[in-house]
Amino acid sequence: MNDLLNTALELAGAGVPVLPLRVGKVPFANCPACAGNACGGRPNMKHAGPCRCRSVCHGWAAATTDTQIITSAPWRAAWARAAAVAYHPGGAGLTVVDLDNTQAVTWAHQNLPPTRTVTTTRGEHWIYRGTMPSSNAVRPGVDIKSRMQYVRWLGCGTGAMAALPDAVRALAVKEPSPSRSARQTLTAPLRDGQGECRHRTPTYLDRGIAMAEQRITDARSAVHATVYRTFLAVLAAHGRCGCLTDAHVERLFTAAQAKGESLRHCADAWTNARTALGV
Repeated sequence: MNDLLNTALELAGAGVPVLPLRVGKVPFANCPACAGNACGGRPNMKHAGPCRCRSVCHGWAAATTDTQIITSAPWRAAWARAAAVAYHPGGAGLTVVDLDNTQAVTWAHQNLPPTRTVTTTRGEHWIYRGTMPSSNAVRPGVDIKSRMQYVRWLGCGTGAMAALPDAVRALAVKEPSPSRSARQTLTAPLRDGQGECRHRTPTYLDRGIAMAEQRITDARSAVHATVYRTFLAVLAAHGRCGCLTDAHVERLFTAAQAKGESLRHCADAWTNARTALGV
């Protein structure tokens, strides 16, 4: 029994679904019966589990904790040619923030709660308890690997494992793309006078803008997502009655730029929020 198979069995015994990887950190190809997904794929591809052909098929979904499958003849043949052990973090109830370079690692130390850390060839894996959809390139050098993904096993790492924070979940939030006809201006018209004003006094609006500024200012991570969501909330409350002025929007943009956002990103986020709400 080789070292990789021993490691795989230890992980499986701890409830971590495993699979072998070839050279290049890639899964083994599907067997002839499953080539080109001719078998129709696994019955429930949202969850890992053994293929009925019992071979090492369907990439991440091959990951399993079943020791009889892991030590079966098709799998033993794969382990004999394997270069590494991989695991399915989502199947183990985990999320891995894959930091691919030193800049990404520095960013994580500044913006994410500390958790268990594993050193990789070029950076680090930060591992949290909890699952979420996987998403690549959520920011430069940062991938999120959880459901429907695999991660190479590089050891247990160091540090206590923390619960999956909102700061990581927010990284995967995608802003809607602006429509081709959307105006990329600072403050496109907002249906002035066409909606019923719900604000009895200017104080309500001023308080709302002040709270929005503070929310952006207080953002410690996921600034892009925070800015977009804040713009969305302001427009949802004040965007249909014509109360917003250039001065109000300028205050929001100034708060966002103070957190490092570019004017272009502010304008895009504002347009995206308007498009999403239809205002």
